[in-house]
Amino acid sequence: MTNARPRRTQPGATPVLSHLDADGRVRMVDVSAKPDTAREAVARGFVHLAAPTMRLIRAGRMAKGDPLYAARLAGIMAAKRTAEIIPLCHPLALSYCDVALTPKRGGYQIEARVRTMGPTGVEMEALTAVAAAGLTVYDMVKAVDRAVVIGDIRLMEKRGGRSGSWRRGR
Repeated sequence: MTNARPRRTQPGATPVLSHLDADGRVRMVDVSAKPDTAREAVARGFVHLAAPTMRLIRAGRMAKGDPLYAARLAGIMAAKRTAEIIPLCHPLALSYCDVALTPKRGGYQIEARVRTMGPTGVEMEALTAVAAAGLTVYDMVKAVDRAVVIGDIRLMEKRGGRSGSWRRGR
């Protein structure tokens, strides 16, 4: 397998995908020469639930237990193991991960915040945490609500690294 570096583009040109080698094959990016810097990413998603399901959760009457507690733990665990399920992600030592589920009209907003000190960002870890938390809510409530929808999973912001900070317009 080749270690060819991707071609760099001029400002304003179409970006080159870093996970492709010179022959267009997927590859893991070599980050060994990159300095460790503080990195942080925030991702959000939403799990849509029926009103009766929301009432059961608030009343603590779900047969499997508290889906919000389970979802928070699942999100943290998933963030820590992202490299095991996303093929080209680097295994990272996370220094912080928090997953919050906030009640909103029609369901719960899920937000994950992840930090590390390393050569590559934690965007995938934050996104994976949100997805796993949403899937866990589904698993915990599916006996009473098969119409659950998990969606709107997106990166909200990231900090650190060569590309600096980025924030989604709210």
